Amino acid sequence: SALIAGSFIVTLGALAIGTPLAVGTAVFLAEVASPRMRAIVRPAVELLAGIPSVVYGFFGIVILRPVVADFSGSLGFGAFTAWIILAIMIVPTIAALSEDALRSIPPGIREASYAMGATQWQTIRKVLLPAAKIGIIDAIILGMGRAIGETMAVLMVVGNAPVLPRGIFAPLPTLTAQIVMDMGYSTGTHRTALFGMAAILFAFSMFLVAAVRLISRIGSK
Repeated sequence: SALIAGSFIVTLGALAIGTPLAVGTAVFLAEVASPRMRAIVRPAVELLAGIPSVVYGFFGIVILRPVVADFSGSLGFGAFTAWIILAIMIVPTIAALSEDALRSIPPGIREASYAMGATQWQTIRKVLLPAAKIGIIDAIILGMGRAIGETMAVLMVVGNAPVLPRGIFAPLPTLTAQIVMDMGYSTGTHRTALFGMAAILFAFSMFLVAAVRLISRIGSK
């Protein structure tokens, strides 16, 4: 349905934007940044995780939406705006877990790479990232779970049109936003349908948790 498709469009778009930013941040904190710079950047990233989602939604409506509206010629509500907001929201989760994965790599692996004449960038790209890939994949999956379950910020910026979007700047529906909007007045079959939507979200969350455990088990062998 349009609701399921809309949820996945918003989630995958946010992952496409947020994952490179988050992994890049993790690499910077774990391998590149000086202790002083790390002491500045890490608290800033952690602060993003503590901001309520309604504040992100307010930022999206007041600041981001007018900018998107100006260059797209639309109202500014839609998938693109939701992508940006959700990408910012999932960066702390993916970055923190990816940094932990990079820091868990034994120092001897780095030293062996440098001893063979590899540069820092070559070591990061060809040695450390492949060695930490299981942890990074886990981080991305958990970030996906955060994105698909997000409600308030998405509700405020996505537009909530009950049809499939005609473009990235067009409004679209999501499961979480629809549940929040309709639950207060729904009755009978309508309410049952909302519980069905919630069951879909719950099942998908369980699938993501199972995927993380399976990948972690494979990586530990």
